[in-house]
Amino acid sequence: MRLRLILLVLHGYVGWRLLAGLSLGIWSDIVVGGYLLISALLIPWVVRVTWLNGRWFAWPVALMTGMFSFLLQLTLIRDVLLAVGSLLAAPRASIIAGSAWGVLAGTLVLSVYALWQARRVPRVVDVSVPLAGLPATLEGFVIVQLSDLHIGPTIKRGHLQRIVERVNALRPDLVAITGDLTDGRVAELEADVAPLANLNARHGTFCVTGNHEYYSEAEAWVSAFRRLGMHVLINECDYVEHQGATLAVAGITDLSAGYYVPSHRSDAGLAAHGIPPGITRVLLAHQPNSAPAAAEAGFELQLSGHTHGGQMWPWSLLARRANHFLAGLGKQGGMWVYTSRGTGYWGPPMRFGAPSEITRIRLTAA
Repeated sequence: MRLRLILLVLHGYVGWRLLAGLSLGIWSDIVVGGYLLISALLIPWVVRVTWLNGRWFAWPVALMTGMFSFLLQLTLIRDVLLAVGSLLAAPRASIIAGSAWGVLAGTLVLSVYALWQARRVPRVVDVSVPLAGLPATLEGFVIVQLSDLHIGPTIKRGHLQRIVERVNALRPDLVAITGDLTDGRVAELEADVAPLANLNARHGTFCVTGNHEYYSEAEAWVSAFRRLGMHVLINECDYVEHQGATLAVAGITDLSAGYYVPSHRSDAGLAAHGIPPGITRVLLAHQPNSAPAAAEAGFELQLSGHTHGGQMWPWSLLARRANHFLAGLGKQGGMWVYTSRGTGYWGPPMRFGAPSEITRIRLTAA
C-alpha cells in the first residue's frame, strides 16, 4: 500500500509538471493522465514475477516500469533547469512547452536505447585473473561465466538460445552460472530453460542457486538443472582434471537460502572442506557479499553476480551502497572477486549504464 501511494504521488508530480507545458487540450490531458494513473497502479506488479509468467500484460507492465524511471528523472532535471533559468529571467512559454515535449522525446529515446541494450545478445567481456601457484597446464584455462539470466516473464527460450550459441562459439573449458537463472516455477519455465542443456564446454557446466530460485521452488529447480546436465553445487566442491592438473570448483548457495530451505544455509567453509592443499580453488557464489567468508575459507577466486551492475543508472548508486563489489574485478584480502553485471535483466527489460555481459575469464599465473 505504501509503495502504491508513493508511486501515485510521483506520477501525480510528473503529470502536474508536464501537462500544463504540453498544452494538449482537455481530451489529451485525460489520455495522458489516464496513462500515468494506470502506470502508477501497474508498476508494483513487476515484482510479482511468478504471477506475471504467461500473462499478456507482462511486457506492458515491465516496459511501463522502465519508461517511468526515465520520465521521472527527466522531469526532475527539467524542473531544476527551469528553476535555475528563472533566477535570470522568467521562462518564456515556448521554453516551458519545448522542455515538456523534450522530456517526452528523451524518455522515448532513452527507453528504446535501454531496451536494445537489454535485449541484444550480451557482449563478451574478457578478464584475465592472475593466480599464484597456478599449474602450468592451467595457464589460459577459460571459464565462461553467465549470471542472472532471469528466465521468466519477458526472457524466454529464443533469447536464451542465442546466448547459448554465443557461449558455445567461445569454446570454453568450463561454463559457470552464478545464480538467478529463473523467475518462476519449473512447470511454467522448464521449456524456456531447456537450451541450457545445449551448453558445450570441455569440462561441463557448473551452477549455483541465487536468491530468485528461493522465491519460487529452489529444490525443484536444483533437480531440473541437474536433468539438464548441469553440476549444481550446494555448499560443495567438485574437481576438474585438466591436462594432468586439478582445479577445485566449489559452489555455495545464496546468502538468503537458509531462510527458505534450512539445509541450504550458505556455508563457504563446508564447500572448502576436504580440498587438498596446493590445488587452485575457484568458488561460485551468487552474491559478491559472500566474499569475506570465501576468502577466510581459502578460495583464490570467487565468481559472483546478483548486482546487475545496477542495471539502470541512477539506481546503480543504490546498488553500490548495498554491495561491496558492484561490478568487475576486485579483491577481498588475497582472493580475487569477479562480479558480473549479469547476462539477463530483472523487472524492466532495459539496461542503462550497465550493459549485460557474457564473461570470458582466463586463468593466468601471477
